[in-house]
Amino acid sequence: MKILRNYFFYVIIFGSSICNSQVLNIDRENGQDSIKKKFKASFTANFSSDKQKNNFIQFINTSELELFFKNNYFLLLLNNSDFAINGIKILENNGFVQMRIRDNDTRIIAPDLFCQYQWNGVWGMERRALVGINARINCMEKRKSDFYLSAGIFYENEIWNPFLTGYAYKSDSLEKVFRNILRLNIVPKFAFKLGNKIDFAGISYLQLPLNSNLIKPRWIFDSNLFYDVSKNINLVLRYSHNYYEYRPLPIDDYYYELNFGVMVKL
Repeated sequence: MKILRNYFFYVIIFGSSICNSQVLNIDRENGQDSIKKKFKASFTANFSSDKQKNNFIQFINTSELELFFKNNYFLLLLNNSDFAINGIKILENNGFVQMRIRDNDTRIIAPDLFCQYQWNGVWGMERRALVGINARINCMEKRKSDFYLSAGIFYENEIWNPFLTGYAYKSDSLEKVFRNILRLNIVPKFAFKLGNKIDFAGISYLQLPLNSNLIKPRWIFDSNLFYDVSKNINLVLRYSHNYYEYRPLPIDDYYYELNFGVMVKL
């Protein structure tokens, strides 16, 4: 227990974001998803309070939990949340919870099942729920690099609400939007070592709506640079973006996130 308390002490002190612009949360996997342990978890967290004209309070949390099975499949649980207020005004309220079951990179082709619940008050996304399946193909697996390609389909149910408190694009003419869409999903993922203590991982999602807007896919890219401070502590530099023209509310087409933090692995 003393060791765990020390880990969380490091998270609270050092886990921080140095730059957040048009912050987004996306369907993602952690880059370090090939560790051959029976059980694995990692946590990052950041809390800040600042007295300006009003009290500015922000809490950011990212967690990952992996449970490995004897058949070389594993259950992956991901959570990300970002909440910020300035006085009584909500500046950020977004996040997601994801669950997936897939092969632990032991087969050439294997199923990847997933479901996710997501929200983003700034965008007006009251909720997005999705469930789907991919075929995950092991294209290359070496000691210092790997490349995987997934392709599949998922169903997406969305409620977009311009009357949410934190919605950033107010307009009197807007109404609630309900959408149900089937999407094709193409996902290349790669990782390689840049040195003894430095790893880089990237994953790209191309999600095409199966309707008349097929030529307006949602493109999400997420990349992480990991530096090993010790066996259980990593410094992480992350860049991600979200580009999409077929949005149900009049928000921007492009959002990005750049942040720096500390990951604690258990």
